[in-house]
Amino acid sequence: MMCSSFRVFRVGISFVTMCIFYKSAANSLPELSPHEYFSTLQPGKASLAYFCQADSPSTSVFLEGLHEAVRPLQDYGISVAKVNCIKEETSRYCGKDKDLMKAYLFRGNILLREFPTDTLFDENAIVAHVLFALLFNEVKYITTPEDLQSAENALKGKANIVFSYVRAIGTPEHRAVMEAAFVYGTTCQFVLTTEIALLESIGSEEIEYAHLYFFHCKPVLDLTQECRRILMEQPLTTLNIDLFIKTMNAPLLTEVAEDPQHVSTVHFQLGLPLVFIVSQQATYEADKRTAEWVAWRLLGKAGVLLLLRDSLEANIPQHANVVFKRAEKGVPVEFLVLHDVDSIISHVENNVHIEEKQEDGEDDVEGPDIGQAVSMAFLQSYIDVAAKLKGTSTMLLTRINCADWTDVCTKQNVTEFPVVKMYKEGENPVSYAGMLGTEDLLKFIQLNRISYPVNITSIQEAEQYLHGELYKDLLSYSSVSVLGLFSPTMITAKEDFIEAGRALKGYVITGVYSGEDVLILSNKYAVTLPALLLARHKEGRIESIPLANTHAHDIVQLITDASLETFPEITVENLPSYLRLQKPLLMLFSDGSINPQHEKAVLTMVEQKHLDSLTPCWLNLKNTPVGRGILKAYFDTLPPLPLLVVVNLHSGGRVFAFPSDQAITEQNLLSWLKKLEAGLENPITVLPAQDWKPPLPAYDFLSMMDAATLQHPTRKAPECLKDPDVPESVKEHHEDKSAVEREPTETLRIKRWNRSSWFKYAEESLRRDKEL
Repeated sequence: MMCSSFRVFRVGISFVTMCIFYKSAANSLPELSPHEYFSTLQPGKASLAYFCQADSPSTSVFLEGLHEAVRPLQDYGISVAKVNCIKEETSRYCGKDKDLMKAYLFRGNILLREFPTDTLFDENAIVAHVLFALLFNEVKYITTPEDLQSAENALKGKANIVFSYVRAIGTPEHRAVMEAAFVYGTTCQFVLTTEIALLESIGSEEIEYAHLYFFHCKPVLDLTQECRRILMEQPLTTLNIDLFIKTMNAPLLTEVAEDPQHVSTVHFQLGLPLVFIVSQQATYEADKRTAEWVAWRLLGKAGVLLLLRDSLEANIPQHANVVFKRAEKGVPVEFLVLHDVDSIISHVENNVHIEEKQEDGEDDVEGPDIGQAVSMAFLQSYIDVAAKLKGTSTMLLTRINCADWTDVCTKQNVTEFPVVKMYKEGENPVSYAGMLGTEDLLKFIQLNRISYPVNITSIQEAEQYLHGELYKDLLSYSSVSVLGLFSPTMITAKEDFIEAGRALKGYVITGVYSGEDVLILSNKYAVTLPALLLARHKEGRIESIPLANTHAHDIVQLITDASLETFPEITVENLPSYLRLQKPLLMLFSDGSINPQHEKAVLTMVEQKHLDSLTPCWLNLKNTPVGRGILKAYFDTLPPLPLLVVVNLHSGGRVFAFPSDQAITEQNLLSWLKKLEAGLENPITVLPAQDWKPPLPAYDFLSMMDAATLQHPTRKAPECLKDPDVPESVKEHHEDKSAVEREPTETLRIKRWNRSSWFKYAEESLRRDKEL
């Protein structure tokens, strides 16, 4: 009955991601040279590029559609770019005739498909064609009734089918089907046709319209038996298809023994009414058969439940044999006397029609499933982590779609999405609250291989720990190690530190030493107990920080701030950590590695305390291409590099540029900063004074990035689910080998959180990155 959404990736500790789908914000269409474009391609990631001559018109019907398609394609993890062919760079994709330019779809640097621009006539056509090309395994195109019958026979007893007819490729209905296939294509087989004759062969009327059917083939074990076919009666839109498939996957019949007024099922959460067939022990079997027949007749229109009167505490009128609960919340249930199935069906259909009219008039309909695709894009990062850990770890990676496995997620107290949790035997689960990218997840997993804080047992071991000799293989994931020093009598202070270390588990390596000879370390590093020793392995130095009267939360914040680098390379992931300092950014933009002389000049000024009021940092455009978008937003065109700017985000939003005709030296930089302080320099631009909030209140990506620097509490939870039939190799996300299949009982609500974002231009560009 269900399209199962439970997946396991075995690499061996258990690591679970619980996700529901969400939506990202729009982006402008980046314009790049061929060299710039190909340098941004990432292995396994899809990208659509339009190659055009430099003197081509900047506006056209196609370009307007491409601009509109940027946002939805990025929601699916697909980057979009306009590539300007220039004389200095040659590419076989540029061609010679500007009137015959094409768009190209790549996965990594592998060309998948080329599209003549006249086939991509608007946003719907672009999104539909691109998804159709990428989902060639999930969507089977057929042309004859024999093809449909063959697909049906092949999937009986294995999987359900979503069959759709659209008038043409590239229509809005085709796009809606492809978007549904992106989400459900790993669990149901999608079959598509544009042939009217095929639609007529299955008895469809009104063939001038697009149609979508759900074929219930999974329950069919006899090859001679036909799959039940349910027609979706609503127009083919992404939201309608999503709701329809969810109702098709919901339990056909549920038995309950509680007050109907308090019953909530998947159907009710999806806005459908509930029909309770009242039963008693003497007529149970007959009532169950009736209820199942009613459920098939009302599939997609209402949820059907068998209400056991004998076990019910609430009073049901003796004459009532049907209870009807409307989809609106707070409306009392109706106790009915209906003597046949047709009467039940008629009553429901008449009331559903009224509710549909009322819903159509509402403009503020909002639900957790409107933006499903970004969660699927994050799933690719999760799979990438599994691939990286294959053969090197005892980690077991699983994923659960909470929209289908609500009972599991409820038991795990999951109320926010997506959620990633790590389970170890005998320990409380650890929740991951960092960025949703491959490298950050991998860092979190690897740093969780050791206990926190590490219990250091001797002075010699402490020195090895501080010099990076104990955990050499983890230094690439944490360039800082923290050691707490306590005398044996400092029990409370030590407990606070241990609590802080556990909160930072997976983010910073922490250790603790409280031996009788701890004063040897205290004297060597000139610090009074209790104290922290902060080992910066990249810089080869050890700092000491006193801890007098400091509680666990304060220690977390202290370690977080102290772990920040003096002159860091800014990335998408670490930027929020430095913005939290509430200082203007002194940022050096570089097209590659930083010039050692420039680095020396800045570090010297840091040591001389000239930059205490600023946050000095640098950005490598090759590592973080989003920097190009930021610079273009500041200067309209990409300026010569390297370039030094001061960005005052927290007071006025003014941006100042270091004079391009001056060398970046200590003397010149100090002179320029004094002019800024005296108000003698004019800003090159002023950022708008407004908040840029997340597209949906439930998913504030910057809050998620911020959370990596804050406390991460742990909670006691049940044991992790296991699947004994999963092979050792990492499974691709489109396989369905789950040995366990359970049906959902309710739909979780999203716990919403809301925080402000940072400045406009960087926010728009950051959302190019699939990791957001």
